[in-house]
Amino acid sequence: MKKKKVLFIDRDGTLVVEPPEDFQLDSLEKLEFIPGVFRNLYNIRNLLDFELVIVTNQDGLGTDSFPEDTFHPAHDKMLKAFENEGITFDEIHIDRTLPEENAPTRKPGTALLQKYFSEEYDLPGSFVIGDRLTDVELAKNLGAKAIFFSEKEIDDEVLKAHCVLTTDSWEKVFQFLATGERTATIERETSETEISITVDLDGSGKGNISTGLGFFDHMLDQIARHSGCDLTIHVNGDLEVDEHHTIEDTGIALGNAFRQALGDKRGIERYGFYLPMDDCLAQVALDFGGRPWLVWDAEFKREMIGDVPTEMLFHFFKSFSDAALCNLNIKAEGTNEHHKIEGIFKAFAKSIRMAIRKDPMKNSLPSTKGML
Repeated sequence: MKKKKVLFIDRDGTLVVEPPEDFQLDSLEKLEFIPGVFRNLYNIRNLLDFELVIVTNQDGLGTDSFPEDTFHPAHDKMLKAFENEGITFDEIHIDRTLPEENAPTRKPGTALLQKYFSEEYDLPGSFVIGDRLTDVELAKNLGAKAIFFSEKEIDDEVLKAHCVLTTDSWEKVFQFLATGERTATIERETSETEISITVDLDGSGKGNISTGLGFFDHMLDQIARHSGCDLTIHVNGDLEVDEHHTIEDTGIALGNAFRQALGDKRGIERYGFYLPMDDCLAQVALDFGGRPWLVWDAEFKREMIGDVPTEMLFHFFKSFSDAALCNLNIKAEGTNEHHKIEGIFKAFAKSIRMAIRKDPMKNSLPSTKGML
């Protein structure tokens, strides 16, 4: 049985604007919705696979300072407005206690949410969305992940570790949930190499590369820079023997990282291609379709470029293709060997950038077979 994932959503400051004068939404005049919440929550409800659960602290609800009859008109109006836009909530959990009571039902306590600690629910795949640190702490206590709905970053290092996104934009929340955390870390150790690779497909093109081969580092950094992926690649290889194992094993580990980060590949473009560079023309066609194959049409007149044997370039891309389960068709022509190789790596990166692009409005596989 497939486990259910949940979005535990705070109310005031996340769905509706929290009244700044007294922090109580106790009249219809105070009811104001967070910009973008209707459109994006509708998309989340209809395109993604989450239960929607409101979890809110309402300090002293039912007391003289916050009577029931001032709470429900605005609250019910809010729910009706969401319903009119095609958005319904599976559960609504309201804690009425005051902060000084330290009740276990009050966020970040989980006493109201015990039903979710069962085999029926996937809490590690669930999220808490809220504008206060108590919402982030609730995610920690549930074993879920937090989306801190704020323009300010979290200072607390313990809570920051449980937060996967900080934003005050519902559009960015939807995009994040729709694309998922497309990251992977691969640790690969043999008698010849020790490799650690982390890839974030939705990064900003940052590279942290160290393989012991300067020219190879430069080429791998081109992949990060021009694909838009964040790449951390650290390799300790037997360079006292030669460069073969370092380059080939890096290709294997990098291919495995991309294969893992792509997940089920729903919504991706799948294909990519491109790149002229001065005197040379490099063409790389790529398909993350699940079938490894490499077509290589590139010859080099020099044995070495920097500290990298040119014969190892074929092995690198063959290793990547086999591990990533992707089809690569690579061709390069020109007179300057450095330019040809750099053109290949840049075209490869551009192909990756195109192929991994994911449309958050699509949740289908780019295949007539129904699987990739």
